[in-house]
Amino acid sequence: MNLQGNIGRGVMKRTYKFRLYPTTPQQATFTQWLTTCRCVYNNALAERKDAWHTHQQAVSYYEQANHLKDAKKTNLFLQAVHSQVLQDTLRRLDKTFKNFFRRLKKGEKPGYPRFKGKYRYDSFTYPQSGFALDYHNKKLRLSKIGSITITLHRPIPTECVIKTCTIKRDVDHWYACVAVALPDPAPDTQQRAIKSAIGLDVGLKSLLTLHTGETIDNPRWLRHSEKKVAKEQRRKDRKVKGSNNRHKQNRKVAQVHRKIRHQRKDFHHKLSRKLVDSYDLIVYENLRITNMVKNHHLAKSISDAGWRQLMRFTEYKAEEAGTLVEYVNAYNTTQLCSRCGQLVPKTLATRIHRCPYCGLVLARDHNSAITVLHRSIHYVEARSSSSSGQGLSVEPV
Repeated sequence: MNLQGNIGRGVMKRTYKFRLYPTTPQQATFTQWLTTCRCVYNNALAERKDAWHTHQQAVSYYEQANHLKDAKKTNLFLQAVHSQVLQDTLRRLDKTFKNFFRRLKKGEKPGYPRFKGKYRYDSFTYPQSGFALDYHNKKLRLSKIGSITITLHRPIPTECVIKTCTIKRDVDHWYACVAVALPDPAPDTQQRAIKSAIGLDVGLKSLLTLHTGETIDNPRWLRHSEKKVAKEQRRKDRKVKGSNNRHKQNRKVAQVHRKIRHQRKDFHHKLSRKLVDSYDLIVYENLRITNMVKNHHLAKSISDAGWRQLMRFTEYKAEEAGTLVEYVNAYNTTQLCSRCGQLVPKTLATRIHRCPYCGLVLARDHNSAITVLHRSIHYVEARSSSSSGQGLSVEPV
């Protein structure tokens, strides 16, 4: 498979995630590589930190790459790892520092890059070469490791250019994350004509409320598994800190959370696919979810709903399908009447919208979803063009 190619501006990038089934020796090699990469990361971080505190000097990626090249001559552990994997570890640290300084310039208060603990470094990357997919034998070939059984549950399009391969550990499972560059979409799929549109209000009681009044229930995966999480957590708390038994129980707790995470992700993938296939324009509220989760009364429920993940999945699926995803100002979407536009104050406990000006009575979230749709610029343009005969399958409210 061709591993070379240039990614230009505007070219879509996608990552395919496949489950790996390494043998016991291969798992040991993966773990050893993670340990070596973690040590390289921590040593490079310590070098940057000491250079700044001692001499007020910054250490660049290229200087550390040269030091790494010299260290490999005498270090057997470094020699056992693919050279580009080690270089990518230094790039990862360099990117962390760039993000740190970028956020400082914006006036934010980011945390200084931290050292990685024993179980806090879970992936390494082949950035350019050293890997290949064998579709016929269902194997992933990695340089200096060998052929590993892989479940290719979906094909990678032949026209895609494979860029990187990341091996990731998730508790006791291993995955290969293959990043590819997709070709430019066909001209007829770059942007579909808006013939159907939907306004969405995200919530906790119902995950989504459509402007048509239809609701999609919130599965509450974490809430339904809280008893099991608490049970495993209590068992962990009874173990001696630092013991092997406590580490084993840590893995059991992580396995429960992994299942919850996979359930949520599967549900969001299916729901976002249904939305993208059904509508040409999808309108969300532009919520500041990071600020919303600071409310300790709602933080767990908001995180369990996974609004941002659903929006992100919808975005990238829409990009491929030519569907438009728009975010509108969320200010007062629940307070304004969707029919007359008058302000009707409500508390969170008020679940029914009753307008004293025009008499409209609707569910609170239903009214909000209609307001969200009406704030869409693309919806307004489509409605205006529909009067000239193009048609828009959105019922006026």
